[in-house]
Amino acid sequence: MSADPTQVLAFETDCHIFQNNGCGFPAPGLHSFLFEPLWGDADSNLYFNKPMLLALLGSIIVVGFFWAAFRKPKVVPGKLQMVAETGYDFIRRGIVYETIGKREGEKYVPLVVSLFFFVWMMNLWSIIPVAQFPVTSIIAYPIVLALIVYVLWVSLTFKRHGFVGGFKNITGYDKSLGPVLPLAMLIEFFSNLVVRPFTHAVRLFANMFAGHTLLLLFTIASWYLLNGIGIAYAGVSFVMVIVMTAFELFIQALQAYVFVLLTCTFIQGALAKHH
Repeated sequence: MSADPTQVLAFETDCHIFQNNGCGFPAPGLHSFLFEPLWGDADSNLYFNKPMLLALLGSIIVVGFFWAAFRKPKVVPGKLQMVAETGYDFIRRGIVYETIGKREGEKYVPLVVSLFFFVWMMNLWSIIPVAQFPVTSIIAYPIVLALIVYVLWVSLTFKRHGFVGGFKNITGYDKSLGPVLPLAMLIEFFSNLVVRPFTHAVRLFANMFAGHTLLLLFTIASWYLLNGIGIAYAGVSFVMVIVMTAFELFIQALQAYVFVLLTCTFIQGALAKHH
């Protein structure tokens, strides 16, 4: 986090409205997404910070949860196994089978389930005490996840259809378009190979970035207004913190769902027979 005293969060200072100490409202901004290294040196680009720690812990939690749920599976499942089976089955039947189909989609179920719960956990850190930061609001994490899907989609396309067929699939080749076919192919090529992976990553990043900023805004405002007559406004701001937290719970799950739904759509498009 920035060392600039004008950019620290309100709850880290004695700054309140109606005080004559010269401080103003410390609004959240890009500095709210910067963290000092927990280990290493930022100048050398070899360091370990809070988002990295949360990503590591999130991975351990997801793996640990499913390991604990399925290490000794029972015909009559216990509570933990039942929760894990419900989540797994929801992704398998509700997303993979519905999008790709049962026969083609079964082999991709582990990947899609892993992506969903990993993204969801990275989002959930935003409302978990002490952590209070969505890892996916750092653009590098959605980019890496989108690149994994991108590489899978492109490799599946050419593996299934060959070089010529894969090229036709990616460019949307359709000879019935006549004279506009070259332009249509160019647009489709650019859209699929550049715009598609970009939007896949940015959709997740932008929603988590905006949601965290709003939560910070109302949380900081609640503290900043907690003085004199401003206490009444602080109460309203705190209510908004609760409302936004509940809304973020919905958005966090929704964005994980959308991310894997698009993943399945890309896979389905790679496997579909080109006409």
